[in-house]
Parts: sequence; structure tokens; C-alpha cells
Amino acid sequence: MLNYRKRFLIVISLLFSMLILFACSEEESSTESSSSGSNTLTTIIDRGELVCGVNDNLTGFGVINSAGEFEGFDIDYCKAVAAAILGDSSKVEYVPLTASARFEALAAEEIDILIRNTTWTASRDRDLGNDFTAPTFYDGQGMMVKASSGYDSIESMAGATVCVLQGTTTELNLDDRFTGSGIAYTPLTFETNDPLQAAYEEGRCDGWTTDKSGLASKRAGFSNPSDHVVLAETLSKEPLGPLTRDNDSELYDVVQWVVFGMMQAEESGISSSNVSSMAANPTDPGMARLLGVGFDGGEPTDFGFGIPVDFMQNVISQVGNYGEVYDKHLVPLGLTREGSLNAQWTEGGLIYAPPFR
Repeated sequence: MLNYRKRFLIVISLLFSMLILFACSEEESSTESSSSGSNTLTTIIDRGELVCGVNDNLTGFGVINSAGEFEGFDIDYCKAVAAAILGDSSKVEYVPLTASARFEALAAEEIDILIRNTTWTASRDRDLGNDFTAPTFYDGQGMMVKASSGYDSIESMAGATVCVLQGTTTELNLDDRFTGSGIAYTPLTFETNDPLQAAYEEGRCDGWTTDKSGLASKRAGFSNPSDHVVLAETLSKEPLGPLTRDNDSELYDVVQWVVFGMMQAEESGISSSNVSSMAANPTDPGMARLLGVGFDGGEPTDFGFGIPVDFMQNVISQVGNYGEVYDKHLVPLGLTREGSLNAQWTEGGLIYAPPFR
């Protein structure tokens, strides 16, 4: 009887130990699964389409044209990512988003990537669970007023009402500048640009603040642009660029190196008109690596991005290099590159790509 009880206790102990080991294994598996993050790159490839969150009301960056098509600087980066991953820049579903809804849409996986004149900040990077690539446009916040207003500086705007988009860094910067300087003002906030612009034109606010690129875009659309003045002061640093979700490194790496690749293509003199000839006869190993071809009889370099090694050929041939995209969409707004942060690093700007090596 005693031996039977001993054997029974041993069996029970073994079963209990197995249950503990199974539970720990399940917990580790769950932890590993959650920490690995999603693989949006695979999802895009399987779907055959990139879902890109964009602006649809900012001329030069993201807007719907008269033909009902999306166009702009940011739109071309959506196209560039699609060209890199899927080989076809047209395989994009554009999702227009307001400034206040854009981060929720990315977090909820309603979009694969957000490319919507969005400023890189510490809180957006860390607290919201986003990963920003290298900036594609270096901007700064400004203030637009009517030329007849008599305002010539922020200090002259004491008591003014200022129109601003809510839920943006612009709203926070506005308060920092006025409150921090002891200048009384009244913010008038809106979720989208259309009612904000109407309020500005109707005289319900004395000034309109947003990124200077945005002000240039809106000013260019007025019937009499000279009736409006963008004050000289720049209120903030606004590095704008694409962003993906945290722990989505496969897609992030692709987007990051598409951005760098377009910059490097311009620096190397590779454009949409000559990329085929450059790929057929690269002048140096760096150009060969960028275009995903061999040099002097060697094999192409595969960087392990999970997409074709010649992805930058598709990007450049279908969309263009950095300069081509900039000149097409932003120069017509008066946003020239000469002397700006958006000039190439060789010309005193910040457009700089690490080596493809």
C-alpha cells in the first residue's frame, strides 16, 4: 500500500512539472511572437498593393488633381516604395487622412505606411510606437498674414487670433512661441485645412500658421498671392518624412533605403532618363551596388531586403531621383533648393545618403 502511494505521488509530481513546463513554453512563445512585430512587407507582397496614408489637400505634397488622381512630393514617395517592393509604382491605394487621425490609422494597421508631411519628434517616435525614416524634406513653421494687416513680426501680433490645425506640432509650437514670449493671442483650431482656410480668408483669424512649405502651397493657390505675406521668422524645426510602425523592421529597411537611394541617385547623376544605360554600364562599384547589377564581371550585391536586388532601377525609372521629384512638385511653389537645407550635402544642404555597401 505504501509503495502504491509513493508511485501515485511521483506520477502526480511529474504531471504537475510537465504542466509548469508547458505553461512556461507557451508564455515564451507568446512573448517571442509579440516582440517580433508584424511583417508588413510580406503582407504587401501577398496583397500586391501598398496602402499609403497621405494628405489630399496640400498642393505640392499631396492633393487630388483635376483628373481625380493623387499627385505630389509625398505621393511620389508612396509610388517609389511600391515600385521597389512590387515593381510597379501604380500599385498603391491612397488613404487620405486628417492630421489628427493619421497616427491612429497607422497604429490600427489601416495603412501600411504614413507619408503625409509629418514631423519627426521624440514623442511621436517613442510614445506613439512609430519609426521615422530619414527626412525627405526639411521644413520650418511660419506665419502667414494679409499684407494689409500691418503685421511684420510675431512680436507685432499681440492680441491676434491665429488659425492652426489641432493635434499637430504646429499647435504646440505656436503656444511655445507666443506664451513663452508673453505675447497674448487666441488660437482658433480646425481638424482640416478647408475650414481653416475659409476662416483665414473671411478674416476670422489674423494669421495662419503651419509649415512654411504648406503656407507657400496655399499662398500660391490664392487669386492674388501678393495680398498675403509669410513672415520671415521660422518658429521651429520640422523634419518631414515617411514612418512605419515600430518592430516592423523589414518594411522600415526598404523604405529607408528607397529614400537614401533616391538621394544617392541624384548625387551620382542617375535619373529616370539614363538609369537603363547606367545599369548596363555602371561607371564604378558604388553605382553598380545602388542599381543592383554586377561590376566588371562580378555578381550583384544583395543587401537582403527581401525584394529584388535591382529595386532602385524600378524606383528611378518609374518615379525619378530626389531632385526630379523635388523639381516637379515643389519648385513651382517657389520652394527652391539653392541655399536651403534641402540642397545636396555637397552644396551645403542636408540631403545625404549613407553608402550602399
